[in-house]
Amino acid sequence: MNRIVKLALLVGLALVAAACSRAVQDVGVTAQITNGELDGNRHPYVGLMVAQDAAGRPLWRCSGTLISPTLYLTAGHCTEAPAAHVEIWFDADVESGIPGNGYPFNGDVGGTPYTHPQYDPNAFFLYDLGVVVLDEPVVMSQYAALPKQDVLDRMARQRGRQDVTFTAVGYGLQRINPVFVEAERVRMLARPHLIQINGGIVGDFSLLLSNNHSTGGTCFGDSGGPNFIGDTNVVGGVTSFGLNGNCGGTGGVYRVDRKDDLDWLATFGVTP
Repeated sequence: MNRIVKLALLVGLALVAAACSRAVQDVGVTAQITNGELDGNRHPYVGLMVAQDAAGRPLWRCSGTLISPTLYLTAGHCTEAPAAHVEIWFDADVESGIPGNGYPFNGDVGGTPYTHPQYDPNAFFLYDLGVVVLDEPVVMSQYAALPKQDVLDRMARQRGRQDVTFTAVGYGLQRINPVFVEAERVRMLARPHLIQINGGIVGDFSLLLSNNHSTGGTCFGDSGGPNFIGDTNVVGGVTSFGLNGNCGGTGGVYRVDRKDDLDWLATFGVTP
């Protein structure tokens, strides 16, 4: 039985699991970059977010990407209720892992979360897409880009090849095992390769990517972070789920190239 786990990280806790179900699958919690490398200044538009409830209490942390000066792309389970407000950090204090600069209450910018209209928390992986509309613009020289519709389908004939790679970026856990968790709030990247698309447990809505010592992968806290196609700035999907509680083996990515996703994002003024 496969166990699908959300990769969001509850603020103040190492790991939190939430059970969901779909057919014979048990669904749970979110992840961070493992066996990766420091991102440095390569993806400055990838930020760390903390969701807050209506009273301003921190709930959980995720990763995400600016796709315009006022729109931040992340996972649906990062923006779901009871999230009412989001604070986001892009600065060096967060990248160094040093506490301060308002974390987890006051970020570089705040905003209002929205979740895919078909999102269901009991089957989060089916429409696991969310955005944050920022309270004010964040000006950068470049932003991440959305993919063309169904562009990832061409990879179906290439799955399993070591050269079909993505660049996963996020602020998640670096290492986890039953007795040790390494959880610096630092932006890192990995270069996983494609394992499964258009079939198996991912259907036509997600991908399975590698997660091992060779390629790196994602873990708790990486939820919502981008998985760029190859070395481009095009977001093929957002980090969504894992199949176990130790972030090993494979990582699940929710595809952003489907029509319903792109149509919904277009209502916020952003298109491929």
